[in-house]
Amino acid sequence: MEKRIQELGIVPVVVLQDAANAKPLAQALCDGGLPCAEVTFRTAAAAESIRIMTEEFPDMLVGAGTVLTKAQVDDAVKAGARFIVSPGFDPEIVDYCLEKQIPVFPGCVTPSEIAQAVKRGLKVVKFFPAEQFGGAATIKALSAPYTGLKFMPTGGVSASNLKDYFSCKSVIACGGSWMVKGDLIAAGEFEKIKQLTEAAVKLAAQLRG
Repeated sequence: MEKRIQELGIVPVVVLQDAANAKPLAQALCDGGLPCAEVTFRTAAAAESIRIMTEEFPDMLVGAGTVLTKAQVDDAVKAGARFIVSPGFDPEIVDYCLEKQIPVFPGCVTPSEIAQAVKRGLKVVKFFPAEQFGGAATIKALSAPYTGLKFMPTGGVSASNLKDYFSCKSVIACGGSWMVKGDLIAAGEFEKIKQLTEAAVKLAAQLRG
């Protein structure tokens, strides 16, 4: 799982208000060279959207984001989610996922939160909200004592600051929504999303060498 995410380099963070948009959005992401999505549980359409994406595009890496309860973990996995992302470090959620052998990436921004993740054997954590908590500089500082841990910064990440995050050796991938903005999805501008995705993939490849 971690290897696949690292190969992709960018994880599109998707908010879907209408599950009818799940299939064309997934098509746009795949056609744009990024067969991956973190579908956030901020809307009632999340589980159905994950189900559609995983059924229509079985090779796509689809996960659930903004997971706050064990019930949401169950709903996401039942729908086909292959990984779970939470905005903060919730021991109950993390332990539940580990018990069920579901890959989980909890949000960690402090040494204490990271210590709990390391204690549980996690190799990758989300760093959220990245920009508000010091961005790449903070990740580099945290990486000094926690040398074996990888980070997936999300929150305020965009094409303009992607270079800063990829300059961190401990960054496995970046989560972002600039190529899948809600207004583009709502307007059905999936060709535009495909173009933005292609540009993001190209930029990531250039920055990562």
